[in-house]
Amino acid sequence: MASEQKEDVEKIFEGWKSIGNLDYVSCWYKKAADYMGNYNIRAALVSTNSITQGESVSILWKPLFESGVHIDFAYRTFIWDSEASIKAHVHCVIVGFSRAVNNKQKIIYSGENAIPANNINGYLLDAENIFIEKRMKPLCNVPEIALGGQAIDGGFLILTEEEKEEFLEKEPQASPFFRHYMMGKDFIDRKPRYCIWLVGADPGLLKKCPMILERVNKVREFRLSSTRANTKKAAENPTLFASILEHKNQYIAIPKVSSQNRRYIPMDYLDGEIIPGDKLFTMPNASFYEFGVLMSNVHMAWTRTVCGRLKSDYQYSGATVYNTFPWPSPTDAQKAKIEQTAQAILDARALYPDCSLADLYDEIAMPPELRKAHQDNDRAVMRAYGFDVKTTTETRCVAELMKMYQTLTEQVK
Repeated sequence: MASEQKEDVEKIFEGWKSIGNLDYVSCWYKKAADYMGNYNIRAALVSTNSITQGESVSILWKPLFESGVHIDFAYRTFIWDSEASIKAHVHCVIVGFSRAVNNKQKIIYSGENAIPANNINGYLLDAENIFIEKRMKPLCNVPEIALGGQAIDGGFLILTEEEKEEFLEKEPQASPFFRHYMMGKDFIDRKPRYCIWLVGADPGLLKKCPMILERVNKVREFRLSSTRANTKKAAENPTLFASILEHKNQYIAIPKVSSQNRRYIPMDYLDGEIIPGDKLFTMPNASFYEFGVLMSNVHMAWTRTVCGRLKSDYQYSGATVYNTFPWPSPTDAQKAKIEQTAQAILDARALYPDCSLADLYDEIAMPPELRKAHQDNDRAVMRAYGFDVKTTTETRCVAELMKMYQTLTEQVK
């Protein structure tokens, strides 16, 4: 948004909280609600689907619902193609809303289906008006996750495999300073990159590496040229990433962004030698049980509903997805079964050592062994929640999770 549009948002939402996270189109919903007053006026707007995802739902819809607004009908996300020669695929929703008494059946439209609903909440689900609000700690007693380190280096500390090999041909003594490095795309595509990692570096050896020192100096210059105070501050330690995360042991990696075309967000265990970048979330010392639940269709259904989006792709979040997720309370036998099915997923992947996660989780190319392993894991996790495997749809699954979320949040207040 330009400064003029930001001023519009501030003016229209005066007194509201966290409005900096709202899409500009939210202004039209607020203005329409203002014009309605308490009259039997109905409105319907086509807009980007951001208003029904992530933080926007609680920021926009919670105050509107509290003022008496309700959703009469809704079209879930669809792609609106531009008529221009250069196609711009915009992911849209249609929301019909009012303060008027409902005399007609509420309807949710999804693709070609028209689904009768008792209530339509801000996520466009037939469920109670429950709002998932970001949390700094997990709702349940599970390991915390953390976002990988942020280099803010102007590209001088990160190298491709070819660049690293070329570098070490000229300066072989610098070899101890290189570590494997992964951002989200590197992780999914399994294309190795490297970083210059100087945490605890021997100053005597570092002085014998002029090419390393040259890059460090460029990092310092890059940070000093920034207008951000924190980046300028980081120039005081140009040998280091601006924020550092290093695991000594194996950890689960979760990509921050993943294609909406994948049924499952690819996650995997990484060796502690690999430095995670800030497009990966990490869970150190995680068990196969945690891995199994995270890879399940239950967790994916929750993610698809409450996560934000980058264009149409899933944008995973610690605060709004992981920390709000209601975990099951399995019996010892159910937990052991999930551990077994989680291991089977890893075993199925190992049958194809030359394939990337992008290859394995392509919906068309996914190997049958891996698909079956996931289906077995899905069933094991659903049973741990007490969900009927045959009759529980994704929508009903999320509605039940939202009830669990509401109960758990009331317990921790």
